[in-house]
Amino acid sequence: MQSIVSVAGLSKTYASGHHALKDVTLNIAPGEILALLGPNGAGKTTLISIICGIVNASSGSVRVGDHDIVSGYRATRSMIGLVPQELTLGAFDTVWNTLCFSRGLFGKKPDPAYLERLLKDLSLWGKKDSELMTLSGGMKRRVLIGKALSHEPSVLFLDEPTAGVDVELRKDMWSLVRRLRESGVTIILTTHYIEEAEAIADRVGVIHDGELLLVDDKLALMHKLGKRQLIVELEEGVSALPESLFPWALDLSTDGRRLTYTYDPHTTHTGISGLLQAISSAGLLLKDLKTTQSSLEEIFVNLVKGKQ
Repeated sequence: MQSIVSVAGLSKTYASGHHALKDVTLNIAPGEILALLGPNGAGKTTLISIICGIVNASSGSVRVGDHDIVSGYRATRSMIGLVPQELTLGAFDTVWNTLCFSRGLFGKKPDPAYLERLLKDLSLWGKKDSELMTLSGGMKRRVLIGKALSHEPSVLFLDEPTAGVDVELRKDMWSLVRRLRESGVTIILTTHYIEEAEAIADRVGVIHDGELLLVDDKLALMHKLGKRQLIVELEEGVSALPESLFPWALDLSTDGRRLTYTYDPHTTHTGISGLLQAISSAGLLLKDLKTTQSSLEEIFVNLVKGKQ
């Protein structure tokens, strides 16, 4: 399948000498949701800003659809919607006029029916005649999304879209993102919220210090890099591990009642059967067993730590 966004060898060095991006290559398929994870200053916003034509790259190229973002700026910009981190809105205009004006900037003919559906999807229809300065921060965030979608883009960038909003609004936005994807819109979001990527993304990219460490299918990433833990609760605590259990590199809790065994669930032999037999042979009585799976957050933290 042809990519709708293609980034090749992209680098950005600012006048200060800061290398914000280092040889980033990325291909994004039509209709997918890609989450870009990374700490502050990792280069997420710089990458989005270059693709959207706001910041010039130092080297490399970007294509959106069949157009280069430099030589085909008008065509690529009309395909893109951007929701920035900052609440960049006027004070005295109304919600309705803001979306109408934004749509007109891209040369789109008026379409009141489309804008009405959009505002209803964003739970803003009841606020359409309200001045922007009267809206809450969460409502202003919704207006920014409405502005970005007013010209019916095929690619939507969401830069920290749920930063500073409450949990209910965050879940509403996740639902909206899923509906947009179902309508064919390609969505790229940056986020600090690992659960956001885990909940809605198809693929996950990890950026650190200007480098794209990896991009992979979310489930495949958790499959390849995720570990599982077997937690064994004992009837009675022990002060130290029996020597016969050393081969399993167990972690013993401070109260001596819990043994934690970390293993790869995708190997042929996990070692669990042998461990349970060894625990029994050592005279330890089992009270309970449970397993836990590595979260996307743990994978992300481990990847970033590995680059420091």
